[in-house]
Amino acid sequence: MTKRAKHEFYPVAMSIAGSDSGGGAGIAADLRTFNAMGIFGTFAITAVTSQNPAAVHRVDPIAPEAVASQIDAVMEKIAVKWCKTGMLLSAGTIEKVADAVKKYNLKLVCDPVMVSTSGAKLLDDDAVAVMKDKLLPLTAWITPNIPEAELLTGKKITSVAEMMDAAADLSDAYRSAILLKGGHLPGERATDVIAREGKCYTLSVPALEIPPMSSHGTGCTLSAALTGMLALDFPWKQAVCDSKSFVYSSLAQCVEIGANLFAMYPPSEDVAPPVKLVEVEQQ
Repeated sequence: MTKRAKHEFYPVAMSIAGSDSGGGAGIAADLRTFNAMGIFGTFAITAVTSQNPAAVHRVDPIAPEAVASQIDAVMEKIAVKWCKTGMLLSAGTIEKVADAVKKYNLKLVCDPVMVSTSGAKLLDDDAVAVMKDKLLPLTAWITPNIPEAELLTGKKITSVAEMMDAAADLSDAYRSAILLKGGHLPGERATDVIAREGKCYTLSVPALEIPPMSSHGTGCTLSAALTGMLALDFPWKQAVCDSKSFVYSSLAQCVEIGANLFAMYPPSEDVAPPVKLVEVEQQ
């Protein structure tokens, strides 16, 4: 074990998200990722879910006032600058989180979790408008997948070109950097799109052949990795590329957690091919 200085300051980040009893996504994935990156993880739980990689059996919301109280308790003593949100579930919780972001001047990465990989709803219908109006305008980064971006923009996305248009629209609407994840598109490469300050970029890696359900938690892991890298004060371009590499390596080195059941896990080494941002001229 590496010996640290007696009074070393350890960088901190916060996750505001739901629990996952199966350990693959949500708070569990976020704290696991923070730890792998050398970040001290704090959290506020928004909902307790009964789930495994294959299904969500039950969702029990935490009262919005209790979510706010968790955030207040952390911020009272701990030096958090960067936080991320995942599953927020209700309009009331979104409002409390938005209030806290403003109150504490937090830098926010928002993963707009709306539907689980298994198809379970993770955001109330009336909460979508509140997220658009009150939370997304406060973000530094928004990290939707394609179905989430379709819901936020009202447009169907079936290609990388349409991803670029959607990312640009979202960036303009919320004055935020957008990392639009392209894992839902078929093809030989997994391509993500970045829109930031009027410019558009792509970054891609070869698509991996992985065991079924081992991709559970990829969105949480990517947004947590990005939050951690930014909390460590890395430049945003390196933060994005290294986060993509972390997810790729976590998938490539997935671990068996049940009979023929595999889960992504922080890698023992970086096995990702070089990940580079490519600036793209939009038509």
